Amino acid sequence: MQTETFRFIQGAIISFSILSFPSSVLAADSVVVYSARKEHLIKPAFDQFTKETGVAVTYITDGEAPLMAKLKAEGPRSPADVFMTVDAGNLWHAAHEGLLQPVESKVLQDNVPAHLRDPKNQWFGLSVRARTIAYNPKKVKPAELVGYEDLAGAQWKGRLCLRTSKKVYNQSLVAMMMADLGAEKTEAIVKSWVGNLATKVFPDDTAVLKAIDSGACDVGIVNTYYFGALQKENPSVNVSLFWPDQKGKGVHVNISGAGVAKHAKNHAGAIKLLEWLSSPSAQKLFADVNLEYPVNPKVEPAAQVKAWGTFKQNPLNVVRAGEMQAVAIKLMDRAGYQ
Repeated sequence: MQTETFRFIQGAIISFSILSFPSSVLAADSVVVYSARKEHLIKPAFDQFTKETGVAVTYITDGEAPLMAKLKAEGPRSPADVFMTVDAGNLWHAAHEGLLQPVESKVLQDNVPAHLRDPKNQWFGLSVRARTIAYNPKKVKPAELVGYEDLAGAQWKGRLCLRTSKKVYNQSLVAMMMADLGAEKTEAIVKSWVGNLATKVFPDDTAVLKAIDSGACDVGIVNTYYFGALQKENPSVNVSLFWPDQKGKGVHVNISGAGVAKHAKNHAGAIKLLEWLSSPSAQKLFADVNLEYPVNPKVEPAAQVKAWGTFKQNPLNVVRAGEMQAVAIKLMDRAGYQ
């Protein structure tokens, strides 16, 4: 209750401060961004955009749910031009709630692959996040691994670690599995995952990776950039990455992305920012800060990321992560995945 009250007060303060900006800040040469991405991940890109274009970027950061609630409450009064967040499930929800608007941009269509953007052009991926299998190379041989569903096998009994199902990353993974495999088969897989757990679920991917490193479990499912951060901190970490389903559908990928707010005052500036963020010159900066993959296929990832090897992505449109999210959550509840 205290947290909710704090967020409400914080949101009210932020709303007041944004709406109280002088007209020069909210003028046509400024773009206002509501971002669920943390400041240190977006500020370098926004600063470079301003340097190259002369267009100022004003932004606030908060969780995706408070920001969407804020956009909804403000309605036509909202100063937001762009809404930015992580996970296609969140972007789909924003579009479903009528908080975004369609954008016609050949630049974005050329720079962002079709499966990484909304079919109705209401949001676009800006970086790719691979959710893959991590393993302890001292205890597991790559030849023993195949794909996500194979982690349900008896050979992984007491050897699997997972992050909580409460996080959208796992909800999206299960939603996409349902789209590919059907609900019945997916539920059986998730139940077996739960049965194979070495310990209780963890609150975050970093904890999963550290458990694999320590030998508390042998395999897990994580977003690659968490591995990148841990690898930077500890280059000798006993964890390696495996690209699942390379002879099948491919690696489950998700995105961080953005869309133009429904009531954008600087519509042209908002599109200009999204186009710039998808361009080759900006992609490396935007993706490298968090060790993600560029969404633009013309751009190579950072050297550390590139060293993990190449992989085939699952071509299923990530919009399904949002469309099937609610059903996926119910499935995970039935399967006992906490």
